[in-house]
Amino acid sequence: MEKRQQWGSRYGFILAAVGSAVGLGNIWRFPAVAYENGGGAFFFPYLFALLTAGIPILILEFTLGHKFRGSAPLSLFRMNKKAEWLGWWQVLIAFVISTYYAVIIAWAVKFCIYSFGTQWGADTEGFFFGNVLKLSEKQGEIGGLVPGIVVPLLFVWLVTLFVLYRGVSKGIERLNKIFIPALVIMFLTIVLRALTLDGAVQGLEAFFKPDWSKIADGKVWVAAYGQIFFSLSIAFAIMVTYSSYLPKKSDINNNAFITAFANSGFELLAGIGVFAALGFMAMQQGVPVDEVVKSGIGLAFVVFPSIINEFPGLNGLFGILFFLSLVFAGMTSLISICETYVAAVQEKFNISRTKAVLTGGIIATVISLLYATNGGMYFLDIVDYFINNFGITMAGLVEVILVGWFFKQLKGLQSHANAVSDLRTGWWWKFCLGFITPIVLGYMMYDNIKQNIAANYGKYSTELVTYAGWLVAAAVIVIGILFSIKGWRSQAEQEQKEVI
Repeated sequence: MEKRQQWGSRYGFILAAVGSAVGLGNIWRFPAVAYENGGGAFFFPYLFALLTAGIPILILEFTLGHKFRGSAPLSLFRMNKKAEWLGWWQVLIAFVISTYYAVIIAWAVKFCIYSFGTQWGADTEGFFFGNVLKLSEKQGEIGGLVPGIVVPLLFVWLVTLFVLYRGVSKGIERLNKIFIPALVIMFLTIVLRALTLDGAVQGLEAFFKPDWSKIADGKVWVAAYGQIFFSLSIAFAIMVTYSSYLPKKSDINNNAFITAFANSGFELLAGIGVFAALGFMAMQQGVPVDEVVKSGIGLAFVVFPSIINEFPGLNGLFGILFFLSLVFAGMTSLISICETYVAAVQEKFNISRTKAVLTGGIIATVISLLYATNGGMYFLDIVDYFINNFGITMAGLVEVILVGWFFKQLKGLQSHANAVSDLRTGWWWKFCLGFITPIVLGYMMYDNIKQNIAANYGKYSTELVTYAGWLVAAAVIVIGILFSIKGWRSQAEQEQKEVI
C-alpha cells in the first residue's frame, strides 16, 4: 500500500474543498431557486438550512475522513464494519455523476470557442440543440456519437486523469490554487460588467425583492435545504475523502465554516451577476424579468448566449469569460468527484494510484460517451435528476441516521473534532444531525417519491424513466453492497483503527 498522501497546506485543502463545492449548480441553479422561493425572503430559510444541516454535515464528514484516514468506504468500515456499504453507495453516486458532468464541461469548452465572433447567432436555442448537440427528436433513441462533443469530452477526461495521476498535493491542490482564484476574478469581472448594463437594477430588484408570504410555505424551506445539500458536495464521499488527506493537527470545525461560507458567498455573487444580466435581457426585449428567468442548462447555453449577443462592445470577450468560468467551476468539481472512486479502488484492491486512476477513468470515459450521442441529452437529464434526488438525498439521510442513531458515533466524532479545532461545537451540532436534518431529509424523500409516483419526471415515457432513472438509482445501492461483501486485500492493515 502506498504511503497516504497529504495536502501541502491548509490553504490548499480549503481551496480544494471550496473548488469541489463551487460547481455548475452555484451558477445556474441557485439564482433561480432563490427567485422562485421568495427572493430576498429565501435567504432566511437558506441561512437556517446552512447552519442546521450544511455545516453540521460538513463537520461530520470532515471528521470521519480525518479520524479514520481513508476513502469513504474505508473510513466508514473503520467506524463500524457494517457501514462500509454506505461508503460504496456514495462513491458510486459520485461515479455516475462524473460520467455526465464531464459532458457538460465539454459543452462549455465548445462554447468558449463559439464565443469568438458569437458563432451561435440569433437563434441560440436552435444552435445549441440542433447544431451542437444534434439532438434526436425521439426521446430514448441513442443514435450515433456526435464528433463535436466527443473531442472536447476526451480533452476534459485527459486533463482530469492527468491531474488525478499527479496526486493530491502536486495535482489536485496545484490545480485548485490556480483555478479557484482565476474563477473568482473572471466571474467578478462578469458581475461588475453586468451591473453597469441597462436593466440591471430591475433584475436585482426582482432577485432581492422579498416575498414574505412564502416563508410560511414548507416547500420553500425544503428548497433551501435541497440547495444547501446539493451545493456543498456532501453525502457523496467527496468531503470524507478530501479530509482524510489532512495532517493530524487540522482545525476541522473552522475549515467547515470557511468552506460553507465561501460556497454561499459565490452563490450570492452568481445570483447578482445572473439577475443583473437577465434584467438587461428583459429590458432589451421589453418584457418583465420573470419571463426570461431560467435555470440549469437552458440558462447557461441558451439564455446567456442571447444576453451576450446584446452586450454592448466586446461581447465575445464576456462570452469567453462566462464559459471559461463554467469550465473552471466544473473541472474543480469533476476532479473532486473522481478522486472519491480513485481513492476507494486504490485502498480496496491495494493497487497503485496510477492503476486506480486508469481503471476508474477509462470506465467513466467510456460510459460518458453515451451522453455524447444524439439522444444523450435526454439520458443526462433523467440520470441527473434521479441520482441527485434518489441518490445524494437518500444517502445523506441514511448517513445521519446510521452514524447518529444506529452506531451512536456523534459524541465520539464531536470530541475528535473539538480536540483539534479552535472553534468547538456544542449541543446544537448533535441536535441538528440527530433530529432536524433527518426530519427535513425524510420529508424531502417522501415528497420526491410521492411526486414521481404521481407523474413521470419531465413527462418522459415510463420505460425511459424506469431504466435511465429508477434502475440507475437502485443499481448504485446494490453494487455498493456487493463491493462491501468483498474483503479488503490487506485485512490486518485495513482493520487497524487510527485514533488521532
